[in-house]
Amino acid sequence: MNYRAILQEYFGFNDFRGIQREIIESIGSGHDTLGLMPTGGGKSITFQVPALAMEGTCIVITPLIALMKDQVAHLRRRGIKAAAIYSGMTHNEVVTRLDNAILGGTKLLYISPERLNSEFFLTKLRRIKVSFITVDEAHCISQWGYDFRPSYLHIADIRRLKPNIPVLALTATATPEVADDIQEKLCFKDKCLFRMSFERKNLAYVVRHATDKTAELIHILTSVRGSAIVYVRSRKQSIEISKILNTASISATYYHAGLEHATKDHQQQQWHDDKVRVMVATNAFGMGIDKPDVRLVIHTDCPDSIEAYFQEAGRAGRDGQKAYAVLLFNGSDHRKLIKRISDNFPEKDYIRKVYEDLAFFYQIGAGSGAWGTHAFDIDKFSQTFRHFPTLVNSSLKILQQAGYIEYETEPEAAARLRFLLNRNELYQLKNLSAQEDTVVNALLRNYGGLFADYVYIDESLLANHSGLSQEQIYLSLRALSQRGILNFIPQRKTPYITYLRDREETERIIIGPEIYEQRKEQFERRIHAIINYAENDDVCRSRQLLRYFGEERTNDCQQCDVCLDHRTDQFSEDQLSSAKQHILELLADHESHHITELHQLQVPTRQLDVVLEYLIHEEIITLNGCFLSKK
Repeated sequence: MNYRAILQEYFGFNDFRGIQREIIESIGSGHDTLGLMPTGGGKSITFQVPALAMEGTCIVITPLIALMKDQVAHLRRRGIKAAAIYSGMTHNEVVTRLDNAILGGTKLLYISPERLNSEFFLTKLRRIKVSFITVDEAHCISQWGYDFRPSYLHIADIRRLKPNIPVLALTATATPEVADDIQEKLCFKDKCLFRMSFERKNLAYVVRHATDKTAELIHILTSVRGSAIVYVRSRKQSIEISKILNTASISATYYHAGLEHATKDHQQQQWHDDKVRVMVATNAFGMGIDKPDVRLVIHTDCPDSIEAYFQEAGRAGRDGQKAYAVLLFNGSDHRKLIKRISDNFPEKDYIRKVYEDLAFFYQIGAGSGAWGTHAFDIDKFSQTFRHFPTLVNSSLKILQQAGYIEYETEPEAAARLRFLLNRNELYQLKNLSAQEDTVVNALLRNYGGLFADYVYIDESLLANHSGLSQEQIYLSLRALSQRGILNFIPQRKTPYITYLRDREETERIIIGPEIYEQRKEQFERRIHAIINYAENDDVCRSRQLLRYFGEERTNDCQQCDVCLDHRTDQFSEDQLSSAKQHILELLADHESHHITELHQLQVPTRQLDVVLEYLIHEEIITLNGCFLSKK
């Protein structure tokens, strides 16, 4: 197949880069394929091009709703038939998009992994002619990975439905162990791995040992120009540091998972369009963003793993121009990281106690409660039973891994409901008010599957179809819920818990080694790996990162803080002082000078590179794109 012609016609590129062609030819030949490509490596091309070349629909599984919407909009602008199914859509919208795929009107269909739990979706999928299945963020399927998501395990169900359809798995972060696990969990017929080097030659990794991180943060942002991301640990910090930066005349906004969708979109757009320079964010920000000119990514707190750090740091310099990834670190960070081990893996008896207290909290007796969904106020629960919220949160996640509950910490804002009566029982009800009857009819006309599972609903849509106000809709749904006719979960950000089985007696709760001991050991390894990275001032930062991901044959980057410290030893002080003086004399007018003007100086190139990196690193001069200036 002429994949290059498709690339040129639809995407405007003259040729493939890196390992794109190898991956495309592999999946195009029907082979299960795993592609390891760093952030900015062009993953989307590897499934979009073969999807256009092959007959049928490519099913793209991704957890990122924002990315789904962006890619679908991007593809449609190019005349490519693409669609997405995600939480919050009406039943009719979902049916329409699935039927279009069945009729051959969709080349790429994006879905979330949670959709694989829906029997309705699986029934429709049987009738779709699928070209191949793409699994984005494939590391999420591995319990040894840093971002394991149980919903990814259901991808194997599609393989049973479509046994002869190949799978393309893609990720930007996977150790050799995780890469093997991905292929096993996705039932690869034969191992097939294409690895692109994770080396980023334009990205300088720096660790700053800073006692006063806020002061150091302002200092760095003042010294290095351009768009920046500052990653923080908590939602509260994102707001506070954003305010501090604005007070210091550095324009900033903030982003975290608790914001309303409209606020998230607005603040991300402000940053994307350079109306504000700095995005201060938790790790909820970044996956799927498309801003290539980020010059600086700063972490004020150390992530839990090399994988998380590498992915977040990799959002800098995707345009190929010089960029910096800076980790602020001090002695207290070491202690905090070690403490995260016990915070993330409480003792098993403690986890069982949380499960027992949860049953008292909801008044659920042993042998009952299966499939009941409950809003969860972690602060109220912790206060009632005298727990620490951090340990409660970790315990509930482990109980979810063990299959006892589903614990959704950041649900979609849309309301959801499920009928508790069957259809015949509902029709036989005689005591509904006229308003409640109107609401029930509006629900049945606009949504399907309400008797089988929870369905996201749009209260404004129901209001339009019923002639009632949104307030009347809300009050009617609350009343129907209180009477046991349906279970209504209003629109909110409150987490919720669903019991996946009847409540067990506390002593019968089984938390196996694959859920606890093995995962704890992996977590400890990741914690110690990131500590070693931050504290190892002898080995090139880039080399440390690449070796972690299995790249042994690497060279020193000559631009990280470790390399710069070592390189200053290669020349005499007189040589460095002379070169430094020549550069500063050139920049003494405080004007911007193109970097090529340095070649006019009578300084050997290697010596010039060392001194230039030193002056930028010490923030005596600044580099903005290709232009230098004196501070």
